[in-house]
Amino acid sequence: MKIAVFVSGGGTNLQAIIDNIRNGYLQDIEITLVVSSNPEAYALTRAKENNIPTTVLSVKDYADRIVWDEAVLTAVEESGAELIVLAGYLSLLGTMVVHTYSNRIINIHPALIPSFCGNGMYGIKPHEAALARGVKVSGATVHFVNENYDEGPIILQKAVDVLPGDTPEVLQLRIMEQCEQVILPKAIRLIADGKVTIENNIATVRE
Repeated sequence: MKIAVFVSGGGTNLQAIIDNIRNGYLQDIEITLVVSSNPEAYALTRAKENNIPTTVLSVKDYADRIVWDEAVLTAVEESGAELIVLAGYLSLLGTMVVHTYSNRIINIHPALIPSFCGNGMYGIKPHEAALARGVKVSGATVHFVNENYDEGPIILQKAVDVLPGDTPEVLQLRIMEQCEQVILPKAIRLIADGKVTIENNIATVRE
């Protein structure tokens, strides 16, 4: 299965996908394109080091969101990608991309949806909110993408304990390493194997 990976920052989850392709878990997966909203994203360096085609498509570089949406859709279609993977991507996708790739776009969110999600909840913010609320567990969620932030069907979730003395940065790293980098490759594997179905906005996983 061919995938396009969308990024905005360091690309740790992109690296997890690359590593799982290399170790054989995702051996039949090919990243045909990495799309970044940020020309300075280190994820672009990771992609280039692994000979993966890249493009930078930032909404601010286009006359309006519709023109940007068309450019993103064209880039993905030309790459031949069958699945779009949002791996630390901080822009809300356009309507055309979401409709064209309906139930073929997944996102990794650094919290246990429906907690600490939605517009503005990205990067360190979900971890700050989790600690401020005093939750005892947090984690990550892989879900399908629709037109609203973090509202698509949930595919996988994984939790870790929130420990005494945790800072947002410490919690972020634990969730990244123990949750995000585990369940994102697993979700890609399940989808490629045809083990995920959707009905009434609920995803069912057969393992």
